[in-house]
Amino acid sequence: MERYYFMLRFVPKEANLALLTGRCISIMHGYICKYEIEGLGVSFPAWSDESIGNVIAFVHKDADVLKTLRQQSYFNDMKECGFFMIGDVETVPSDCGEIRFKRNQGIAKMFVGEARRRLKRLEQRAFARGELFEPKKNSEPREFDAFHRIAISSQSNNQDYILHIQKCSVDKQVKAVFNRYGFATNQKLNGTVPDLSALIDSFNLINK
Repeated sequence: MERYYFMLRFVPKEANLALLTGRCISIMHGYICKYEIEGLGVSFPAWSDESIGNVIAFVHKDADVLKTLRQQSYFNDMKECGFFMIGDVETVPSDCGEIRFKRNQGIAKMFVGEARRRLKRLEQRAFARGELFEPKKNSEPREFDAFHRIAISSQSNNQDYILHIQKCSVDKQVKAVFNRYGFATNQKLNGTVPDLSALIDSFNLINK
């Protein structure tokens, strides 16, 4: 089955990539929720261990879905201001490899604020059951492979939060099953997206 994609590059050299990436994903999230679209994935062709990169790509089996997403006013307003470069909707080359970008919620549990909120929820549940709350102490540090943060703003509850994203190598394409932010997860959702890193140079040349 053919897949299609378009790339979007952040132009400013000092761009806050976490914020801009999160804003783009929030736009996509609102779009797919409004039209109940499934199978729309996100790829980061310029990803490295040091940075999530200044390019984001959207992937889907229906070119028209991507064409409509590409026309969202935020993207075009940012393009008009010179902040974004937006490529055309193209067919994914048949020789592209596959990768998986997953949201790993386990990473958030490492951080103090998230750990405190989690303990509070557990305490409230124990109280509701009439049980004594005795949190277990875990002195063993957890290690994770490289990850990057994406700052998301939720329009439904007006809260800001962080997505922790990891890149995983895969051997073959897996059905495009993602969450509504375009990512795989640690459990049920394991969709893959094409590795578009080899196409960045041609994208940059075309959009100079």
